[in-house]
Amino acid sequence: MSETLLKTLTKLHFTEYEAKAYLALLEESPLTGYAVAKKSGVPRSRIYETLDHLAGRGDILVSPGTTPQYTPIPAKELIKNRRREANDHFKLAEKSLAEFEQSSHDRENIWNITGRNEIIDKVKNCIATAQTRILLEVMEEEYEEVEEELRQATLRGVNVTIIAYGDISSDFAHVHLHYMGSAIKEEYGGNWIVISADDVEVIAGIVSLGTDSRAAWTRHVGLVMPITEVMIHDLYLMEIMKEHRDELEKTFGKNLVNLRRKFSIHPDFKKHYLK
Repeated sequence: MSETLLKTLTKLHFTEYEAKAYLALLEESPLTGYAVAKKSGVPRSRIYETLDHLAGRGDILVSPGTTPQYTPIPAKELIKNRRREANDHFKLAEKSLAEFEQSSHDRENIWNITGRNEIIDKVKNCIATAQTRILLEVMEEEYEEVEEELRQATLRGVNVTIIAYGDISSDFAHVHLHYMGSAIKEEYGGNWIVISADDVEVIAGIVSLGTDSRAAWTRHVGLVMPITEVMIHDLYLMEIMKEHRDELEKTFGKNLVNLRRKFSIHPDFKKHYLK
């Protein structure tokens, strides 16, 4: 049996035993497993395991029966199959490496998005690619625009949790109504939206300025982590307010106004982000 042929087949991902068995069958077939072992020199203790691997890969065919017989696919067909598989691997590698390169690039940057429609579209894309968890801080007008995408995400098994400002209800997501409701808009002078997907991607921005609306999109861990944690702490506070609101408001005023006054640098609490 030609050593050159054996080396050639090993470069096509054949083991030495697989190459010997295939060449033996290419020279003479059909053969029983015993006959292949005898002709190829593959030990009888390994021949059926070897033939099973070849058959599973589609390099040989098996005729079932009391004593199975084996025949190889033609050499040209083998080469054609290997060439197609190699091309498929190259295409997958090209796509995967490009995506990885882009993802690596994205992780180091903060991208600006301008325009309300553009921001909502980016939020929809973020929802569509989420795999595990979505945290969304949203007002009812914007919620209506992304509701269907959120529903589809839950059907994929994504856990969707919403920090809701205004009259938002859902039969598929975990909705936590903010204790200030839509009244908080007065402090910000408009609507905003924040989304964290899988704790690796964040979009946050103002969506009340039409084409002048602005948001940031990033995978930078230096921003994703703290923004996600702020949203989680909002959820903590809402759970605490839900259970102990009367007691807390006795100490800190309605809607915790005394705390808000303590930590705001604006006398009227307005953030003036939209000016």
